Amino acid sequence: MTAHPDAPETAAATYVFAVGRRLDPAVLTGLTGLAAGSPVRGLTFGPLTAVVQDVPAAEFTPEAWQERLSDRAELERCARAHHEVVTGAAACGPTVPLALATLYRSDDSARRALAADTHRFAATLDRLEGHAEWGVKVWVPAAAPERPETTAAPSRRDGGGAGRAYLERKRGLHRAREHHHDRALRIAEDVDAALRRLAAAARRLRPHTPEMTGEKDRVQVLNAAYLMTAVGEKELLDAAETWRRRTGADVEVSGPWVPYSFVGEG
Repeated sequence: MTAHPDAPETAAATYVFAVGRRLDPAVLTGLTGLAAGSPVRGLTFGPLTAVVQDVPAAEFTPEAWQERLSDRAELERCARAHHEVVTGAAACGPTVPLALATLYRSDDSARRALAADTHRFAATLDRLEGHAEWGVKVWVPAAAPERPETTAAPSRRDGGGAGRAYLERKRGLHRAREHHHDRALRIAEDVDAALRRLAAAARRLRPHTPEMTGEKDRVQVLNAAYLMTAVGEKELLDAAETWRRRTGADVEVSGPWVPYSFVGEG
């Protein structure tokens, strides 16, 4: 989350949200963006249009960003505002979202820099045309914790049989945990393989840990994004339901989204 190397030095800087081919100014009307009172607008460069906004340069230097974004609430506000504008632009057609805090000194500076990447933007827009991103998360029940009464070591007064029984219980718990872990990994791989066959592209993301999710009773084993056509969306939803019934896992599907996960591919 850092400002563009072309750091703003003037009173106003040009913030760039996204790039597309078609932009209806009416769609952007009412969007606040990152600077209240400054309209979100289009900036043409060659055959393409960037979605931009004038922002106070002093509030968007790299140092200012670091200070503002160290506040989690402020980071979330900026991310939501950025996403809202990108989503508005995507309603007009395929859109390449740019990273949060993409800044230039002026419109002319932004136009020159973006124009240098016209070919890459155009190729990405061609690839994303008619597609949307869908997210899939797969959860399985957490492994049952060891109960104290089943894992307590035998006392010295217990005979050898008690000791052997204790070791067998420990081995059994270990085998059960290994089986649970292996089955969870197989479910993740099987679901991902099935959905990849339906998608134009796919990305495996790092699953969220229990510390991140706050979940105690289930574990996330798959966190993935799939680039789908409108026709493929129903197939994906049907496949997710099939895997829910087949495995008993929680298969959560979200979308359609602007394809953030696929703008850097190709």
